[in-house]
Amino acid sequence: MTTIARGSLSALLTGISAQRLRDLYAQEPQKSAPWVYVAAADGLPLAQFCYGCMLLAGTGVAKDEIAALGWFRRAAAQGDVEAINMVGRCFDEGWGMAPDPAAAAVWYLRAAECGHAWARYNLGHLFLDGRGVDRDHARAFALYQAAANQGHERAMNLLGRCHENGWGTARDEAAAAAWYRRSAEGGYFRGQYNWATVLLASGRVDEAAKWFERAAMTGSPQIRRAVIERFSRPGMAEALQRLAARLQNPVRG
Repeated sequence: MTTIARGSLSALLTGISAQRLRDLYAQEPQKSAPWVYVAAADGLPLAQFCYGCMLLAGTGVAKDEIAALGWFRRAAAQGDVEAINMVGRCFDEGWGMAPDPAAAAVWYLRAAECGHAWARYNLGHLFLDGRGVDRDHARAFALYQAAANQGHERAMNLLGRCHENGWGTARDEAAAAAWYRRSAEGGYFRGQYNWATVLLASGRVDEAAKWFERAAMTGSPQIRRAVIERFSRPGMAEALQRLAARLQNPVRG
């Protein structure tokens, strides 16, 4: 490590995608952390962003939200859009500082205007809930639409919610179902749960059971519990009762 000049290492890492760099430090985080740090200290925005992510999650280094924010800010100052969004996330979630949704909105907007799908999705939440900005369902809908058109599965699910509830658009159950399906097929567990609910309401019980199971297996513990509680009651279709029993008593290998 010490035999490689900082400039040479930065040149080596230039052009590597953020996902590739994440993959490298995810495989052997303790070994890759010094490499990422040296490139970050040498001024490479991609490495600064990735090192910030490592500090935020405690991957390969001690967890330090304040230091993570510092590295995100350094990368953001060089125009790194991923880092600009992450500074917004820090303000939004209170990572390394007190929560400040109004400041988060400013950072999300900067990244959203550069076409960043996650920033559009995050900013949409602020407008939907009226946190840090005036509540504006129409603007939230437009932001979710833009992110969904970029393939963002979570935004697709929220578009479904908007169509279902009439948030920022006319209520349209068919459009809601279509977006839930796209989100589900994209792998998002909440989209899978909502699409399963649509299928169940239309009487397609066996298909619904399959999607509920996917949501329970890949989603949060809360989703798993919700599926178990929903279908453990008497009177449920047999396929759904069997699903609840499997989830409650998984077979151990």
